[in-house]
Amino acid sequence: MAYAYAEDNVCMLADSMLTVRGERSRYFGGAAMPTKGVDGEYSVAIDYLDEHGFDLKNEDSDFFFKGYLDLEQLRAGYTAGSQDIRDLLEGYASGYNRYLRDHAGALPAACNGKEWVRPVSVDDLYLLIAEKALHASGQVFAKEVLAAARDPGAPLAHRRAGKAVPNPAALAGQFKARMASNGLAIGKDASVNGRGMLLGNPHYPWTSTDRFYQIHLTVPGRYDAMGVMLGGLPIVVIGFNKDVAWTHTVTKAAHFSTFRLALDAADPSGTTYMVDGAPVKMSAKTVAVEVLQPDGSIATKRKVFYFSKHGAVMVKPEAGVTWSSSQAYVLADANRNNTRLLEQWLAMGRATSVRDMKSALDRITGLPWVNTIAADRDGNAMYADASVVPALPTERFLSDCLVFPALLGFDGARASCGWATEDGAPEGLFNPASRPSLIRTDYVANSNDGYWLTNSSALLLGPPPFGYSPMYGAVGVEQGLRTRIGFGNIDSMLARKRQLSMDDMRELMFANHIYAAELVLPDLLPACAAGDALVAEACRVLAAWDRRANLDSRGVILFREFWNAAAPVPNRWRVPLSEADPVSTPSGVAPAAMPAMLAALKAAAEKMRKAGAPLDGKLGDYQADIRNGIRVPVHGGVGDIDGSYNSVHMGSELGADGYRNIVWGTSYIQLVGFDASGPQVHGLLVYGQSTDPKSPYYGDQVPLYSAKQLQPLPFTQDQIRADPNYRTQRLTE
Repeated sequence: MAYAYAEDNVCMLADSMLTVRGERSRYFGGAAMPTKGVDGEYSVAIDYLDEHGFDLKNEDSDFFFKGYLDLEQLRAGYTAGSQDIRDLLEGYASGYNRYLRDHAGALPAACNGKEWVRPVSVDDLYLLIAEKALHASGQVFAKEVLAAARDPGAPLAHRRAGKAVPNPAALAGQFKARMASNGLAIGKDASVNGRGMLLGNPHYPWTSTDRFYQIHLTVPGRYDAMGVMLGGLPIVVIGFNKDVAWTHTVTKAAHFSTFRLALDAADPSGTTYMVDGAPVKMSAKTVAVEVLQPDGSIATKRKVFYFSKHGAVMVKPEAGVTWSSSQAYVLADANRNNTRLLEQWLAMGRATSVRDMKSALDRITGLPWVNTIAADRDGNAMYADASVVPALPTERFLSDCLVFPALLGFDGARASCGWATEDGAPEGLFNPASRPSLIRTDYVANSNDGYWLTNSSALLLGPPPFGYSPMYGAVGVEQGLRTRIGFGNIDSMLARKRQLSMDDMRELMFANHIYAAELVLPDLLPACAAGDALVAEACRVLAAWDRRANLDSRGVILFREFWNAAAPVPNRWRVPLSEADPVSTPSGVAPAAMPAMLAALKAAAEKMRKAGAPLDGKLGDYQADIRNGIRVPVHGGVGDIDGSYNSVHMGSELGADGYRNIVWGTSYIQLVGFDASGPQVHGLLVYGQSTDPKSPYYGDQVPLYSAKQLQPLPFTQDQIRADPNYRTQRLTE
């Protein structure tokens, strides 16, 4: 598997190894930014984390990974875990290193002959896996952790007298994930053949180290699963076997908390804190980073990171998160030493049914930040948030333990305010009885909104009296438009047909309805008379538009530019949210918001005219992915903003040549059904397998996506060998 992955992505994997080892500065200089791809070539910059503060130059990135990751703890975790996982990682390292030996001097141009392309060890793979686990926790706070580190021997510069006042506004948007996905599992009651079906549609990066890669891994008699791996992780993370199929969506749950420490006034260094009246000394970790200098020499820089038993000290002064003479804040990260990821996915790939998969999730609790949606051949459908979530029950939130709600900040001076211990779960995490899950025989779905809307006819509110912990997100709140169009389309289709086929699932995937238009245009269009000639022309275009984001749709560009500006208008809805009907409400345009809506429409029309784009221009003429100079028009809306189930996020604003190149969005598409012989699967990895522009597998699947042509995915040995392109390559060590 490693050899095959390296054939397509060796430069990206070699470059990403520098990140997790903390060696970017050694080869590229400390002030440079991580490698960014051009026109689809590989990138190690994670764009969806940039807005959370992870837009770090190389030196800061190196210090963060060396300071924050704890290799000794990772080694201990894997030693205590599954032998299968240790064997898997040893084999993966051997396969990658074998590829480097076999192709020395003949790698792709981006990394051929570079001294930073080096063999990997199992330790390196521990770090690679650990980096993926941190996307929704440690990496979100990378700058805050770095800000609390100091030079060796230097005073604690962040210490200030007194206590800072918390400022929640300074944290706005820090925890909002940009990653998105759709998952839909159909059970036997809603399936034409009485068996399960699954649509997996993750919306992930197209160029960075979180790209998916299609694989089918078979260890005879031990494991046989097909699907995709994530960013070089050596396991199927979304996929199917002969009995069950699964996908993931990013969960609303929090995978961290913070604690406010009361510092010991007797320690002038500010590195002793009090717990239940007793002093506890922080631990210190000094790390060294080698930095390439302009003259070619190497300088070594050092920083000291501090940790309480909860986690790393962090500072964000503008938010009131300071290291003063009396207090400090620490980040408690449930994923920092989570070594159960691969063990969890291995067990999922071995599952024989939905209930067997639920049992594996309950037993291991290793998923870092995702929900699981699954269906099996017997016609059962499952939703579960089995991700690692700190055990902070509702009672903690209702008590005086909660001292900084916007930061999930609790009182670190009292042990009783810490993470609870629950039977049947890793230390400090919620156990299965405390986590939201649902198994049904009609359907379950999730599009990154709350667990409570998993089936529109059976809202999942949790056990009385409080339901599930606030750590899993709020209930009874407005859902995103992408979530609402998903449930609306499923429900309306089931109302018409009662039972769905694979063709129906494909239609749901590629319908490209823009739900915001359904909610807004019935009120907006009659109000156009209040506008000028340009507004009237824009409204004529929107009235004729099919309200979809297909290649031949005319008016969708105008609506997108309009709605991007109009969606934030306050108090915009005429019909308020009904908690009993979160799919259809809120809706309509409030009369008081109409002037702002019409102003946004006029501004959108003016923007298009300035860009030289006709108001009724076809989407396919203005939205494309370009690889090696070849332009492929692509369909799809923006997603959460406009309510398009199939979502793509373009790398440029509207210009004379339209929107260029997908940065992230619909990536792997997996449509799985079952019959008596096993799984029947169609799918695509939209951006292709390779990040090498000279590879025949670089972007070769983009035209298939453009044409909405999912490909059959052969699973059995007979199906595989029947492929006219079938060939084998045997490696031995």
